[in-house]
Amino acid sequence: MLYGESLTLSREGRPILEEVDISLARGEMLGLIGPNGAGKSTLLRLIAGVLQADAGQLWLDGKPLDDFSRRERARRIAYLPQLSEIAWPLSVERLVELGRLPHLEPWQRPGHNDRTIIERVIVQTDLLHLRQRAFNTLSGGEQARVLLARALVTEPDILLADEPVAALDPAHQLDVMELLTDHCEAGQSVIVVLHDLTLAAHYCHRLQLLYEGTTLADGLMDEVLTEDNLATAYAIELADMEDIEITPFALPWRRLKE
Repeated sequence: MLYGESLTLSREGRPILEEVDISLARGEMLGLIGPNGAGKSTLLRLIAGVLQADAGQLWLDGKPLDDFSRRERARRIAYLPQLSEIAWPLSVERLVELGRLPHLEPWQRPGHNDRTIIERVIVQTDLLHLRQRAFNTLSGGEQARVLLARALVTEPDILLADEPVAALDPAHQLDVMELLTDHCEAGQSVIVVLHDLTLAAHYCHRLQLLYEGTTLADGLMDEVLTEDNLATAYAIELADMEDIEITPFALPWRRLKE
């Protein structure tokens, strides 16, 4: 559904991305992983149209992405950036509602179908009890869920999520990843930037490991999270649970049903 070829971008003479290819199938969750400064967020911003590549091309359903109008692009691709400050004291409900704007005419108010979608997503993201609160009074984790809800109500074909679980507790991290999984199972697709390699391996269909602005590895979890790749990208050692003694640890895996 989405394909990018030889995407290249430099800033002040410093290469940020160098001839990076990316592909995404319908219904797929692609996890972008890699150390800080590897180019993950920049790649998402290129796809979202926030940045323009120096070279390379992006296609959506076989059509150059630059040929889409800004409105059509906003309907097809939703971008959830890393948590940023919103100064206006908008209510949670109003902020989530803004995600329907690409589907509305100028000055048009949300209709019945829009309200149904908004209500469903507010419930799914556990925001019912916060819907009338001002966004700038919420905790970082609550704000992250509100911004995810705003992206989900767009009902995009592709959701670009940049570190959507970074500010969340373990339970809500799992909730968010389950929501992204549901989005894929409904026939849409997700590209998600993650630093938690366990979550990436658990939920993503495929991983793309970026390192110093290039793709170091791309494929299934066991093809990407190898000892050599992790040593190169992160300078870390991969632990084999059967061969070494380690301190006991807790690994959040599945949300308990209420």
